[in-house]
Amino acid sequence: MLQTSAWERPLVARAYEGLRTPVSDTCVTADIAACRQAYAYCGYVVRANSRTFHLAARLLPSDKRLAVQALYAFCRATDDVVDQMRPGEDGTHLLDQWQKRLATSVHAYDPVPLAWADTQTRYRIPHGYVRQLIDGIARDLSQTRYQTFAELADYCYGVASTVGLMVMHIVEFQDEAALPYAVKLGVALQLTNILRDVGIDWQTGRLYLPLDELADFGLTEADIASGHVDDRWRAFMRFQIARARTLYAEAQPGIALLAPEGRFAIAAAAGLYSAILDCIEAQDYDVFSRRAHTSLWGKARRLPSIWWQSRMPAKQLHGA
Repeated sequence: MLQTSAWERPLVARAYEGLRTPVSDTCVTADIAACRQAYAYCGYVVRANSRTFHLAARLLPSDKRLAVQALYAFCRATDDVVDQMRPGEDGTHLLDQWQKRLATSVHAYDPVPLAWADTQTRYRIPHGYVRQLIDGIARDLSQTRYQTFAELADYCYGVASTVGLMVMHIVEFQDEAALPYAVKLGVALQLTNILRDVGIDWQTGRLYLPLDELADFGLTEADIASGHVDDRWRAFMRFQIARARTLYAEAQPGIALLAPEGRFAIAAAAGLYSAILDCIEAQDYDVFSRRAHTSLWGKARRLPSIWWQSRMPAKQLHGA
């Protein structure tokens, strides 16, 4: 049986709450050519912004690949709306305008809303997850610091676990027991993002590291501002990387609860993204002067072992 920590339980409860919300009944009336062009545009957005997501999506059947690309483009566009504003700025009007576009652009050519509306309807994605995602992204406008990991994990759920829960509806899942695994994987992915982008986020006025844990390692915000890598910072990063790897490992058995045709793609997304942690270590935990990334060859050589692991049944992954 999957073990969950205290910080995970409220997140899993939110995942089940979202699952029970209504699905979209939007009738997309745009013609076939407009829909095809809208999905093609979403594919371009993915290729331009995330090589890892693009590679993982290519491992899905064509219809599901188009759908996850539409989901990515929707998430990216929502994030871009928030990124137009500074922390503390009232961006309600911009988010309202974006949500109005999402609701009314299904009859004309507005590519991201059109493809996303079609995807939501086709794959019966619960509206609660969409709402949780938008609220999670909007949180960047009102909160730039996180006191504890539990508080940070709640943010990670909003901006990442919700995406995984929606992807589950696209690739299909066999049992609701898959939900806690998706929550874990989302937190692991977002934590990897956070560790990679500490320097970039600091420049925008945001710090996504638990302040109490920084203090435990003798670090302050002044240390983040200086971008100096010392033994305290290395120890802190080793602790965070170990946590992320544990979450990836605990999430792995959930892949066996997905439809067979989607397992390799999700395993690839997790495996290739977790490799960023190796890169952070390889550059001596310096996430201030350079951004850790995995080369195309580095990704390619990992795929065979990821494919093999994605074929293992859940019981074997659990060690049963």
